[in-house]
Amino acid sequence: MTDSLYSLPSKELADRRKQFAPEVHDAFRVFGETVFAEGALPSKTKQLIAVAVAHVTQCPYCIRGHTKIAMRQGATREEIMEAIWVSAEMRAGGAYAHSLLAIEEMEKVTPRG
Repeated sequence: MTDSLYSLPSKELADRRKQFAPEVHDAFRVFGETVFAEGALPSKTKQLIAVAVAHVTQCPYCIRGHTKIAMRQGATREEIMEAIWVSAEMRAGGAYAHSLLAIEEMEKVTPRG
């Protein structure tokens, strides 16, 4: 992340974030640990979902972090790339599906001229 829009993560910045709202910070950490724990879905699958969602939300920190964790949990490069392609289809699919709203509005308006 060389783009100046995104700061490189650092312990100092993380400590400052926690300093401003320690209870919320700790609750969020526990929530994340709970969400990604083994359950009905294996942790690896949850990380692949996170990789896909991170691409939809376009969070560079999440993309990097969840990709690393997914690989540590045994996800292959092919599995990660398939998850990314699923996210691309879903994002594009959203635009495609929502085009019906524009079509409905266009039908309500009489064109000028």
